[in-house]
Amino acid sequence: MHALLQDIRYALRQVRRSPGFALVTVLALSLGVGVSVAVFSIIDAVVLRPLPYEHADRIYQPVTLAKEGYTQPLSWLSFKDMRAQNRSFAAFSGYSNFGSINLESSSGPVALKSVQGSDSFFDVFGVKPILGRTFRPGEDEPGKDDVAVLSYEVWQSDFGGQRNVIGQAIRLDGKPYTCIGVMPADFSFPIGTRNAIYTPLHPDPQLIAQRGSHWLHSVGLLMPGVTRQQAQADMNRVMTDLGRAYPDTDAGRKIQLIPTTETLLQDASGPLWMLSAAVLAILLIACVNVAGLLLARGVQREREIALRAAVGAARARLVRQLLTESLLLALCGAFGGVFLASLLISAMKAFLVHALARGAEIHINFVVFAAAVVIASLISILASLVPALRLSGMDPNCALKSGFSTGTSRAQHRTRSAFIVTQIALSLALLALAGLMLRMISQFRHRDVGFDPSHILAVEIDLSAAHYENRDMMVDFYQPMLDRVCRLPGVRGAGIINVVPIQNWGWNSVIHITGQPPYPPNEIANAEIRFVSEGYFNAMGIRLVRGRMLSPSIDLPTNKAGTILVNQAFVKKFIPHGLDPIGQHIDDSDKSDEKTAIVGVVTNVRQNISENPMPEMDYLDSELLPKDRTEYLMANNLIVHTSGDPKSVIAPIRDILHQIDPTLPFRAPATINEFISDQLVMQRMESWLFGIFASLAVLLALIGLYGLISHEVELRTRDVGVRMALGASRLDVLVAILRRVLILTAAGVAVGFALTFAAKKWIASVLFIEPMHELLLIAALALGLIFIGLMAALIPARRAASIEPMQALRAE
Repeated sequence: MHALLQDIRYALRQVRRSPGFALVTVLALSLGVGVSVAVFSIIDAVVLRPLPYEHADRIYQPVTLAKEGYTQPLSWLSFKDMRAQNRSFAAFSGYSNFGSINLESSSGPVALKSVQGSDSFFDVFGVKPILGRTFRPGEDEPGKDDVAVLSYEVWQSDFGGQRNVIGQAIRLDGKPYTCIGVMPADFSFPIGTRNAIYTPLHPDPQLIAQRGSHWLHSVGLLMPGVTRQQAQADMNRVMTDLGRAYPDTDAGRKIQLIPTTETLLQDASGPLWMLSAAVLAILLIACVNVAGLLLARGVQREREIALRAAVGAARARLVRQLLTESLLLALCGAFGGVFLASLLISAMKAFLVHALARGAEIHINFVVFAAAVVIASLISILASLVPALRLSGMDPNCALKSGFSTGTSRAQHRTRSAFIVTQIALSLALLALAGLMLRMISQFRHRDVGFDPSHILAVEIDLSAAHYENRDMMVDFYQPMLDRVCRLPGVRGAGIINVVPIQNWGWNSVIHITGQPPYPPNEIANAEIRFVSEGYFNAMGIRLVRGRMLSPSIDLPTNKAGTILVNQAFVKKFIPHGLDPIGQHIDDSDKSDEKTAIVGVVTNVRQNISENPMPEMDYLDSELLPKDRTEYLMANNLIVHTSGDPKSVIAPIRDILHQIDPTLPFRAPATINEFISDQLVMQRMESWLFGIFASLAVLLALIGLYGLISHEVELRTRDVGVRMALGASRLDVLVAILRRVLILTAAGVAVGFALTFAAKKWIASVLFIEPMHELLLIAALALGLIFIGLMAALIPARRAASIEPMQALRAE
């Protein structure tokens, strides 16, 4: 301990003697550790941290696939058969988390997330409520399904955390429910669902009766000792049996069992591992940078170390002293890295919450702090070990006699060159990735979505079903609302649609055009379904291509057949070339005079920002029968097209909605441009992080380049003096140094190109574009990096060119 304290005191004296070196080293460590800790915090919360369930490793979510291969949820009847016939699950539950539910509280209506589950829902997770109980067997049957379990957030925010809430009557969607339990703060399902109320499944009777209506998800707890492979084989056996019994609806369907831990990542696994690779690149740059700084520092201290060895210091003692100095710098770098990581996590909190299932749980904890210390220590030890071993093992006589020739050996010259090439190569790879991501996001933002998203506002509307029993919601709510909204100053058009374009895929159905031959068995014959009002197309700026628009005055009279508009993608996929789509019918009824007719074709609108427009059928909402409106029109979206700022009409719209239906919660509206940004939230987070990483990499590379060139100029002062004494001009010296820097940066760029194209498969996991198609962009970034490298070397090069020959020759 006495020797250790002596080494620490000596290390502190070294820091005071060379504050610039210490500051740059700690800065390099802080940057490397900071980004590492930030990404490790994300991976720790999303991937490594155990789920808040008992036996989480045995919880699986079956993903059912249609015979054509696309994902298709279960029907209610298929779920009941699967639960009864499987031999692998100790508990198996169906659930639906689509939509929201309105809580009528004392402070006004509140929109909450609705999660409906069968009676075994909570048995799957094995989590006990902190108050009350969960569902009992049979409590999802009609007449017994008027109970509710609160999430912890709802209990705190809407019920004040009162313990006497158990047994209280609450109103949800206008219906009375009895509160029976409160879940712990860390429980949620699906993971990341907040402000939720859990109620028993009570689907519409039509959904219960139709085996071909696919809307139900499922989750189950495997029996002890049953493997994933055994359970999947068992479930596929059940699906095969159902396919034989019900060939029209269940033939050819299969199941994949996905662990709940994997469902958390969804589309984020590729980006997360790509971020990890970027962090490793930053760590390597930081390690090389610190190693270069320590190497340069070691060369300056060669004579000091040689003198210590000459007077009796053992090699182990010298290595320990040098490592103690490095670990002191590592500790400072760890604290600086944790501070930087906290800033990064705070700055990207909004991205994390939207992009990742457990994004709200990401924070720096003790494990992360310990990881920061370990990372910084490893970097420092690895970076200082080679210089420490070299210095401690050198011959004291040679070092004491070398004078200014220390550090000028060919091996050390190659080492410094390798450091520069490595940093430039990794920096270019990160710059290229960040540039590709920014280019991709720019392309998405400016992609033709089929309409002009400017000046369009969307307001989500979720009506309470109980308030519209035996009432016509079109007459009592939607039509009065549209009439009043259209009269607002600055409003150019208004309409409603069940699913906003760009926001999400909607409902879809397998369709067939009357009179056409059957489609091939493996061909996906789905079309998206939307329910719209007459004014929707005008509000969105969607143009008519052929036929006519939907009109209540034409379409509602006595004709039994429904009418639809289809888009150009529908015509391209389902209508043979040369056949007029107007007047064609959909095979959706056994009676020829009740089949839905196509009356018009409109321009394409993207349902998802990253995909081409899909075939779409638009139904007039007022054509729906009153009994169907409860199912299809309770959740809707008001679309408002304004002449100015869309947000200027938010307050008047809030007043209109409250006046027509005081029980309706007002959800924060969003512009279509905001929807587009939300759809790109993962890509935006990736580009934001990679942009930061690339900037830090370039900064570290420039620090290393500047430090190593400055060090080389200092070591070669006598050589420069000799050259100038023999007739070399200052320009010759400047050009020689810049030429060496240009060669090294060009070599680094070449290696960086190779790294970028070697990682094409990894890049494809987060980007939709091929690096080979973006050579011009990468080349521009490479030239910019070379230019920045030359600028970083210009100051030490000018200093070398300003050396006075006589002073350099006399120096020792």
